[in-house]
Formats: sequence, structure tokens, C-alpha cells
Amino acid sequence: MELGTASAEPGELARGYVEVTQLPTGTPEQLPVVIANGEENGPTLWITGGIHGDEATGVAVAQDTMRESLPPELSGTVVCVPVINPAGLRRNARTSYYSDDDPNRKFPDPESDSSRPPEVQERIDERLYQEIVDSADALVDNHTAGVNSYPFVIRDRVLYGERRSEEEAQDLAEELAALVEATGLPLLTEYPVDEYVEQSLQRSTAGAVCNAAGIPAFTTEFGTHSVVTEDIREAGVAGMYGVMDELGMLESWPEDIAEPGAFEAPVDFPTRRFNGPRTETAGLVRHRVEAGDVVEESEVVADIVTSAGEQLDTVEAEHDGYIIGRTEGLAVYEGDAVLRMAARDDGELLAPRDPEA
Repeated sequence: MELGTASAEPGELARGYVEVTQLPTGTPEQLPVVIANGEENGPTLWITGGIHGDEATGVAVAQDTMRESLPPELSGTVVCVPVINPAGLRRNARTSYYSDDDPNRKFPDPESDSSRPPEVQERIDERLYQEIVDSADALVDNHTAGVNSYPFVIRDRVLYGERRSEEEAQDLAEELAALVEATGLPLLTEYPVDEYVEQSLQRSTAGAVCNAAGIPAFTTEFGTHSVVTEDIREAGVAGMYGVMDELGMLESWPEDIAEPGAFEAPVDFPTRRFNGPRTETAGLVRHRVEAGDVVEESEVVADIVTSAGEQLDTVEAEHDGYIIGRTEGLAVYEGDAVLRMAARDDGELLAPRDPEA
């Protein structure tokens, strides 16, 4: 197996780099690559991280999955790119310095039309995407959600229409569900389809690989950003091995890798991602809840106070569910979300790309 300068024979682990663009300094922009090539044939799993340059635990999970002892344990190949946004990593920031928008919304979407020529981040994402879809049987893209947040897996809505029939979408969704469950992490389905497309999440790393290429792919969110959280890192590595096991890539479970399932969903009903509730009053936010707390619709979850500490307003939960994390920052403006939640989800996993077609 080869990617860039990394070349691994059967039974080997190899490290190298793949060039994705040229920098104005005359040097190439390179992504680090680690390949674990098993001694027996089998699927190819891609593991990526660091699309946002400050998401430390996601990077650590990708790195620590790729051990020297992995190739002899494998049937198949694991290709890992631990940092796919080195321009963000260099400044410990979410975005790159190529542009100030989200690099995880630049992957290909064949069903979108644009007359604007692609800029450098889109070109980088396109080149990486092509490498992924040329060999991958599955992909896991590792992220970090926010300060003190609860770890979870995001499962994309599976779209049908121009790219695939509803029956094909159902088959893809079933493959995806098995891999997600194998991580042992709490599951959140993505936003409802209108919001999903409105936010260009079909152009995220996992969204594009899943919905454009039809390869099962999903996103993990591993706790706080900027620093590695050890218990979540350990659960994340266990989740990566769980995916390998589900794909039939492991002969046996390694003795020094934890079993998946260290974190459980605090509720027993299906949930989806939800940014909210939002405050209608500007002021300073004082949260009444924290990550992992279960809440009910209409429950007061935060107070809004003046800078002198006087009560101005309260914020109520809009849905049943549990708290993924609190929004960063003390000051809030009207319309700002104060929490990120796993909200009760009664929607369909499969959805037409164009509901009006």
C-alpha cells in the first residue's frame, strides 16, 4: 500500500507524507500519513483527524491507533492521516490561514453547482477525497466538540436521489449503523436534512465520502479542544479498534486496548445534533447544567445576568435530551446558542436530497 512517500509492504507500518499543494515559500504543503498494512488481505479503513487545527484529542486518537504492533494483527489495511489541516495546526486554530471559513465544508459535492473556481482549501480537500475514495471501504473522521464536552459519534443523514436510489441508501445506512455501533460511543444523528444541506455538511469529510462516494463514513467528537483528554482518548482508540473488528480486520482483540463502551448515552431514545437553546436577551450566561446532564423540554438550563450580577432572563430547553457541551464564552447576544445538545430525534435517517423533486 502506498500513499505519497509512505509505502508499507504486508506486515509493515510505514510513515511518510503526501503533498497536496505548493506554498508561496516554494515548499510543499504536506499531510502526514501512517499506513498499517496487514499480512492478510482485507478491507481498507481510513482514519483522519485534525481537519480543525485545535482538536487535540481527535488527532491523538488517530495517532495512537497506529501502533507498530498493528500490522501483524490485521487482515487488510489502515490508512491514517492524523492532521489534514496543517495550516490550522500551525496556529492552534480551528481554521486554516488559506481562508477564514471551515475547511470541513470544502469536500466535493457533485450535486452542487458553482460558477466560482475552486480556491486552495477546496483543491486540497478534493485531492485528499480522491485518495480516500480510490481505496477506502470505510472512513472515520476524528474531531473534538468543545470545552468539557461529552464524547459522541455523528451519523450523517443518508441522502438519495441523483446519486443513489432509496434502496441503495438503505443499504448504505445499514452498513454505516453497524460501524457506528462498533465504536461503543453515544450516537447522534446529524441535523434534519434541510439544515444538514444548508450547513454544507454533505461537504464535510465524512459527509462527502458517505453521500457523494457511497462509502460508509462517520464523524467522532472527542471531548474538549486544545488539550488531549486521556480517558476520552483511550475510549476513542478502543472505538477505532471496534470498527476494525466490525469490518473483520482483527484476528483477535489486543490485550492492551480497552473494550469499547466506556461512555454511554444518558438517554434511551434516538437523538440528533442540536445547537441550542438560544437566548433572547443579551448579557452574561450562567449555565445550570453541564455535559452529560439529562434535561426535559421547558426545563431552565441557564440564567442571563447583567455584568453586575442582576437577573435578566432564563433560558429553557427546547427539547428532551442531554447536554453535549456548554457554548464557550461568558458574554452572549440575543440569538446566541448557550448549549449543544443531543435532542430527541423523531426524523428519518434516509432523506431525499431534493424533497421537492
